Amino acid sequence: MAQQVKNTNIIWRQYFIKFCHRERVVLVKGQQRRNIQSLWDKGANTKPSNSNSSFFDKNAVVIEKISPGVSSFTGFRVRLSLLRKIISLNNYTPIRQKQSLVSDLIRLIRVYRDLTKAKLAALVILTTMCGYAMAPMATDLKCLFATTAGTGLCVASANAINQLLEIPYDAQMLRTRNRVLVRNAISPIHAFSFGTLTGMTGVGILSTMVNPLTAILGASNILLYTCVYTPMKRKTIANTWIGAIVGAIPPMMGWAACTNNLELGAWILGGILYAWQFPHFNALAWNMRSDYSKAGYRMMVVTNPLLNSRVSLRYTLALFPLSYIAPYIGMTTWWFALDSSLINCVLLLSAYRFWKDSNDKSARDLFFASLVHLPVILALMMAHKKDQGITMNNDLLEVDEKELEEVLLELES
Repeated sequence: MAQQVKNTNIIWRQYFIKFCHRERVVLVKGQQRRNIQSLWDKGANTKPSNSNSSFFDKNAVVIEKISPGVSSFTGFRVRLSLLRKIISLNNYTPIRQKQSLVSDLIRLIRVYRDLTKAKLAALVILTTMCGYAMAPMATDLKCLFATTAGTGLCVASANAINQLLEIPYDAQMLRTRNRVLVRNAISPIHAFSFGTLTGMTGVGILSTMVNPLTAILGASNILLYTCVYTPMKRKTIANTWIGAIVGAIPPMMGWAACTNNLELGAWILGGILYAWQFPHFNALAWNMRSDYSKAGYRMMVVTNPLLNSRVSLRYTLALFPLSYIAPYIGMTTWWFALDSSLINCVLLLSAYRFWKDSNDKSARDLFFASLVHLPVILALMMAHKKDQGITMNNDLLEVDEKELEEVLLELES
């Protein structure tokens, strides 16, 4: 109780400092209003001069500066002692203190949301869950939740450290100059601690609750994104291909979480995500080319705009054979080949227009087409997933029955 009163007195002292600057300093509700009225009348020689401004209104007490020239230390001590009595007698916690705690918590949550690039992280988690769903015999919900949580923490770690490394460059770009580290909403050491903690926790969850292979993929992706892709952005256009690898690993993590193996199906999922990222990112980069150039980033759209559009078209075409391999190896039914061709054609049309005439409009069309394309093609893949249970033809079935009879005879003998 004494510690609480001491802490709240510090808050009230801050309010009295504001009191000398004509600001609202005390908010008291209900019964507390009459208590402070009585104590004020007994202990204070003067009252606020502006009596017309509802000194005690319906919901609160507003203590204002008496006059521009009055700020005596005696008046300060008297009013501080009165408020201490109210706190000790009524166990009262200032409303401003409660509001500040809640607002600080909300602000911190928003800072973490921006630091982790929550929308991008959600898209990555979606691809991971799709990879898990496409794996054979994917029925363990506990494993799925652990994979989702671990992957999300790994993504948060990579994004936080990425923003930490790019503070001086983000400050030069219109799109990123309001990021939390650029505007000092959070300290660099706080961001580094957050990135380190989330990364270690995410890899730990994947290692203990999923399997070591998924944990290795998660840790590798953090290192690849922060230690390879991020510094390469200022050195060579090859950074785009490295970044595409980073985006291709999460669905493979989902598959590995279910099977503890990287079979051909995992590589097909990774290949689709790898190819998809080129039309998506290159279209986004087109409308940011001036910012990239200003910050010194070596992007295709800056150094070779024609290559930027050609690569987008090239990898959009690559989505067709990748989609056809899925039913060929038994991941999906052949209906997926038909449905995926339709959605791939829509993306191809936008990529072709972007290649034919690269401008802001064609780039935006391609970018939004890619945003629609990814969730649709993943949903189609899961909808057309083929039952990958154990299937046996008649010959194998006969062999299995004979082996079973032999085992039963041995047991009887």
